[in-house]
Amino acid sequence: MASQARTIAVAGAGSIGCYVGGCLALAGLKVVFLGRGRVVEAMRQGGLRISDLDGRDRRIEAQAISATDDPAIALQEAAVILVTVKSGATEEMAKLIAVHGPSDAVVVSLQNGVDNADRLRAGVPGRRVLTGMVMFNVVQSPNGEVPFRVHRASQGEVMIDGGVDGLAGLLNADGLAVEARADMKAVQWSKLLMNLNNALVALSDLPLARQLADRSWRVILAAQIDEALAAMKAAGITPARITGLPPALLPKVLRLPDWLFGLLARRMLAIDPEARSSMWDDLKRGRPTEIDELQGAVIRLAKQTGIPTPVNERVTALVRQAETEKHGPPGLTPQAVSADPRSA
Repeated sequence: MASQARTIAVAGAGSIGCYVGGCLALAGLKVVFLGRGRVVEAMRQGGLRISDLDGRDRRIEAQAISATDDPAIALQEAAVILVTVKSGATEEMAKLIAVHGPSDAVVVSLQNGVDNADRLRAGVPGRRVLTGMVMFNVVQSPNGEVPFRVHRASQGEVMIDGGVDGLAGLLNADGLAVEARADMKAVQWSKLLMNLNNALVALSDLPLARQLADRSWRVILAAQIDEALAAMKAAGITPARITGLPPALLPKVLRLPDWLFGLLARRMLAIDPEARSSMWDDLKRGRPTEIDELQGAVIRLAKQTGIPTPVNERVTALVRQAETEKHGPPGLTPQAVSADPRSA
């Protein structure tokens, strides 16, 4: 692994990027945040607060933070570049890394979806690019809160390809468990199954814990996962086991009565009341969502294999409608999401 004296660049100072980079900075590593707008300015002015549902609550003062919107400054001395931008900005970030990043820097995609690492590899040929996945939820403070705060609101770790000796150990820090895996493609598809719930949180405008505790919403999630599992099976993809349950059992457990689900899915429900989803936050702020990288990935795979995906298509259409209307999360009921518009 490259010298620890060199920088770890966090390419995308959003919720995940600030949490991961904040934990690494608190562990004594040299971290620079690359971002734009209000988040970078908030950190420059008031510092960064990092908290989690396990009770940690720590702060980095503004003068100790290196945050910039200049990719040349952020990337030029990086030994490791953690890419945490939204999927829609992957190609743009790859171009910046190709121009400004050292040729020996290790690039790690910590993004949702199943193909961002491949897109980075295409944009930075000859560089070492690893697949990674963040298995926990992070929420950020409301606009104007000082210091800017990121809060890990669920349990989980970061998983990365195990191809670089010492990298997982370097990134492993208090509040940030990092595990090296040899099956990251299977991990990505497994995480995608649970990420199909991001859209339901966004459409419902409910906190994640409340939404998951309601069987009416879980039934919709289970139907989406059924479609995804059918498409994966037809394509020869076997998702990894990353929770206490085999992926094939998820739909059955999600459909259980609320009281029984609460007993059997304690880890799934170990969620801070603050937790939402990144897609909810995108609608709240009037930004494009990652629906094409989540439900869209299922729909594309299903079309290749001839598997129908009416539920994923319905959810996708509703999210795109909310994106277009720009009124924030629409606060739909499960019945409204389940309704077949063709029967109206």
